[in-house]
Amino acid sequence: MKQLTKCFFVSDLHGRQEKFTKLFSAIKEEKPDMVFMGGDLLPSFYSSGDAGEFIRSFIGGALYKLKRELAERYPSIFLIMGNDDPRIYEEAFISMEKEGLISYMHFKKKLNGRYIIYGYSCIPPSPFMLKDWEMYDVSRYADPGCIHPADGSRSVNTGEQAEFGTIQKDLQKLCDEKDLSASIFLFHSPPYCTSLDRAALDGKMIDHVPLDVHIGSIAIKRFIEECSPYITLHGHVHESSSITGAWKEKIDSTWCFTGAWDGRELALIRFTAENPSDATRQLL
Repeated sequence: MKQLTKCFFVSDLHGRQEKFTKLFSAIKEEKPDMVFMGGDLLPSFYSSGDAGEFIRSFIGGALYKLKRELAERYPSIFLIMGNDDPRIYEEAFISMEKEGLISYMHFKKKLNGRYIIYGYSCIPPSPFMLKDWEMYDVSRYADPGCIHPADGSRSVNTGEQAEFGTIQKDLQKLCDEKDLSASIFLFHSPPYCTSLDRAALDGKMIDHVPLDVHIGSIAIKRFIEECSPYITLHGHVHESSSITGAWKEKIDSTWCFTGAWDGRELALIRFTAENPSDATRQLL
């Protein structure tokens, strides 16, 4: 009998220690094989405190303890940053990877058992000033009310990429596989115009132009429709599942889940890689 691959997925914890603590407790108790963390993990860029220390001492310390306690049952942990996570702290996650605690996955792919894991952090242009993880989507266009990627602030200089790069071009570079039937993609942005990217923008206007209530990525939606990855994981739009009542959606043959949640609870998605249709979400 083929052994099932037990997976956890969370996103948008925003430095809330109680959510991390619930996640670490669930990992210790249930011993999943793979854990996916979908970005926006750190305290606010504008809050007091050192996010680097939060990564090293709190997250790193907890994972080190888990690895010591679980030994060979320690899960493979795949992690990306999100648009609220300053890229200047990327090196702290890379250091955790060198210590064997996580796999830092932005713009990378990695074989894990029968599955190929891909990671990508960037979102389309938003109204927020921090642009470390923002790119144009399919063209050099930004929705009304959004700040162009080249016009905001960055904690790390990425040169001309902010001006001329797109999510669409990045996905073409990242994914060179023709068969994605065993792929799991860890995104921060959800796909555009789905039940996973619905923002609370009803009736809001900029210069008499109504705002689009869907704020996900067109490039990611097209990628899913054209390339049929097996599973895609998303975050970013906290209120979407509260508005739509849905935290998962099937696009053709691809199962898509969002771990974003606008409540105080930890939204923990459990699924087996072999049977993603049976995924569950628990608010802890």
